[in-house]
Amino acid sequence: MDVIESKIDVNSDEYKKNYEDLTALVDDLSTELTRSWDERSEKSRQREKDSGKLPARKKLELLLDKNTPFLELSPLAAKGMYDGKIHKAGIVIGIGIIEGREVLVSMNDATIKGGSSYPLSVKKSIRAQTIAMENRLPFVNLMDSAGAYLPLQSEIFPDANDGGRVFYNQARMSKMGIPQIVGAMGLCTAGGAYGVAMCDEIVHVKDHGAIFLGGPPLVLAATGEEVTANELGGAELHCAESGVSDYFADTDEECIEMIRKIVKNLPENEKSKLSMTEVEEPAYDPKELYGIVSPDLSKPYDCREVIARIVDGSKFLEFKEMYGPTLVTGWAHIHGYPIGILANNGILFSDSAQKATQFIQLCDKRKIPLLFLQNINGFIIGREYEAGGITKNGHKMVNAVSTATVPKFTVIIGASFGAGNYAMCGRGYSPRFLWMWPNAQIGVMGGAQAADVLITITNDQRKRAGQEEMTQEEVDFIKQPVIDAAFKEGNAYYSTAKLWDDGIIDPAKTRDVLGLAISAALNAPLRDDDPGFGVFRM
Repeated sequence: MDVIESKIDVNSDEYKKNYEDLTALVDDLSTELTRSWDERSEKSRQREKDSGKLPARKKLELLLDKNTPFLELSPLAAKGMYDGKIHKAGIVIGIGIIEGREVLVSMNDATIKGGSSYPLSVKKSIRAQTIAMENRLPFVNLMDSAGAYLPLQSEIFPDANDGGRVFYNQARMSKMGIPQIVGAMGLCTAGGAYGVAMCDEIVHVKDHGAIFLGGPPLVLAATGEEVTANELGGAELHCAESGVSDYFADTDEECIEMIRKIVKNLPENEKSKLSMTEVEEPAYDPKELYGIVSPDLSKPYDCREVIARIVDGSKFLEFKEMYGPTLVTGWAHIHGYPIGILANNGILFSDSAQKATQFIQLCDKRKIPLLFLQNINGFIIGREYEAGGITKNGHKMVNAVSTATVPKFTVIIGASFGAGNYAMCGRGYSPRFLWMWPNAQIGVMGGAQAADVLITITNDQRKRAGQEEMTQEEVDFIKQPVIDAAFKEGNAYYSTAKLWDDGIIDPAKTRDVLGLAISAALNAPLRDDDPGFGVFRM
């Protein structure tokens, strides 16, 4: 593979302006991530301290192997929603290493509404289970939940992907042979009780942990019986009488140590094999990405400059370089793992869609994971292009993305609009993981485009009614609110708050995030046994 020759002038005014602007966005991201961990009320902190429970961060520190990475997922879920204080949607999830083994970790944060589940808490839990199932990762859950947040129960309880889906998935995970280990470290009420009881092995903490379908207030209201939480569902009862729990722990620390022993005792899981190479750092500093990419999505850049700062040695074997030039495809390695890359250099034409289709099929056939770097406004439109088959050729690409079964990873590094989002493996196309850069935007179309479309439609309606076209003043009155609304609902923070992605990441850390994700994905088979059709030349 050849080293990509960078053409970036790091001394240019444009580079310096981009660097300054994107650095500001990265700094904002760092601030928000810190807030998501640290912004808690003094009352909730004191309550946790008085109870003798360990803080969430300390639990994580004791649970994971020393000096190993933790890939936190959706850390800004529910940002700005509800009362603005339900950080991380009340749950920490991520991939970490316990006794040398990659696991999916889920942990309630009881300093947030006592660990109550909000609608996005449920969505985040289901996302965690999906990741565990797709990547065959053992699921370790540190449970401390007061159950559903009742004022929003109608958004939590009844629908197909609401709370019941969590327990449905637990049954499916058990059938798939995915280990589920839980520490009952606080209240496990109602749904929380099912969530514990459906796990393979339960460690129950004395005094702290309590498992019951209905808590003392409900028992009193329903039956008149007065009972304490510990009498109703404490560790002594469930370890010695009901048999619900399997291991008795005196403290949180002892519970976590027992979970580590259980993970160590799991049968060894042989990971899928890839043709690895020696790991090389990129030839260029990844922080140069700040100067290459502008927060202004209208400013183009060569996606090869991005690839050069992500892949090993900045080495890239480009496939069909001269054909379909608005899409760059080719092979590289990230932290030694082989990867097939598709990256946008403009909108998608028929030739670029056909090129993508062939390349995806090659990678799927050869069991090479796929990486999509999205900066896409969509497919080309117009009569000439329809006559040239853009619809059918776009369909071929979408079909290939949908049916490829090797691990797929997506990073939105700029625009992600319209059918371009679909063709470049957006959330609806089941990438194993999808991240956004802080400059990224997502939507049916950009704000300016949406405003122009609305103005055109309005003028057409006026023309049919025999009225004059809008004045410039009327155009301006309509246009800016549309642009503002599109930006508000399409920026990276809006997306990540609603769990449309797995988190916003620092562009300079993209390479390391992808390396961790690829490693985790290898716990599952690389693709289905039946890869479908052979490679077509479209």
